[in-house]
Amino acid sequence: MTITVVPANEASWEDLQAIFGARGEAARCQCQWFKGPVTEFRATPVDERAFRFRQQTDCGNPGAPATSGLVAYLDGQPVGWVAVEPRTEYPKLTTMRLPWTGRSEDPADPSVWAVTCFVVRAGHRRQGIAGALAAAAVEHARNRGARAVEAYAMQAEPGTEVTWGELYVGPRSVFAAAGFREVTHPTKRRYVMRIDFDE
Repeated sequence: MTITVVPANEASWEDLQAIFGARGEAARCQCQWFKGPVTEFRATPVDERAFRFRQQTDCGNPGAPATSGLVAYLDGQPVGWVAVEPRTEYPKLTTMRLPWTGRSEDPADPSVWAVTCFVVRAGHRRQGIAGALAAAAVEHARNRGARAVEAYAMQAEPGTEVTWGELYVGPRSVFAAAGFREVTHPTKRRYVMRIDFDE
């Protein structure tokens, strides 16, 4: 089975929505959680979130200068999504304690990109989709001039489990396999992971 990953603007909107589905957290969120304040997110209807998401991805426009993520295909079938773009495109990150605990970095540095969300289509999990997306996100950011790319991963404590819904940020193991190193460990289950391209 072959996994291929393309920028979302090279995929169709129908393929992306097949990944997100019609029910569940991904369908409700439409990858808008980090795009603004919680109050705004909660006040925005799902159809408006989807409209914004479609604009951000620019699906179906291969010549677009930018897009907000990547789409994975397994033997030609759409199966996965990862959000990756300049960190400044995620205003909510600047107001969260998690990414900045123990760090003095400027949150407004546009040369640092962020991986914020994975969605793997039901029935296709544990098939290497997230790993392929993480590796592709690194190259996508590097090829578009990023100085660094970081992620805000989760890892369960020994003896505990993490539900798939909690893992939308990506598991620590996936980022480690893609070459990310741990920057901070601000909570028991959360890790800031990063690759600096100039090192």
